[in-house]
Amino acid sequence: MPPVPAWLKLGAQALAIAAVGVLGALLVWNLTHQQPPPKVGKPAPAFALPKLDGKGELSLASFRGKTVVLNFFASWCEPCKQEAPQLEQVFRQYRSRGVVVLGVDSGDTRGSARQFLNAHGVTYPVVFDQNETLAYGRYALIGLPTTYVINPRGRIVGERVSGAVSDKVFAPTFRRELTAAMRS
Repeated sequence: MPPVPAWLKLGAQALAIAAVGVLGALLVWNLTHQQPPPKVGKPAPAFALPKLDGKGELSLASFRGKTVVLNFFASWCEPCKQEAPQLEQVFRQYRSRGVVVLGVDSGDTRGSARQFLNAHGVTYPVVFDQNETLAYGRYALIGLPTTYVINPRGRIVGERVSGAVSDKVFAPTFRRELTAAMRS
């Protein structure tokens, strides 16, 4: 095999360095232009998304006057599977007191999401964020599951719970925020 000419080696090295530079610039741009998550005490970002069952849309505004547990999940997410029964229990236990759990299925197919709901006995309303534009845009999630508690005036109560609300680390925070929202 003949030796590789020096100009070809230099050209390949220059191309590799340029590619690394472009990737670095994209990373910096992404970090500096990422939307921050909603702030405690501020209005929750408004949205309207299709219902998972395909029958119309649901908006966050339609729940004004109620305490909303806004839960972002996906069917493939193991912690989401662990917390689903507790969220269903919260919905059943507190809905007579004006609490609604609103699920946002993010990045799934409708079929996978429906199987998830059936497998975990979920009866609370669920909307479909197939392209994750709400989850990773207006709510700036860092992963799934993520839960926000929103008071009846539509304001964020407490920090987001980035993990299963059923997890012993997150459960006390979730319960405290839910109680605070129901009182406000």
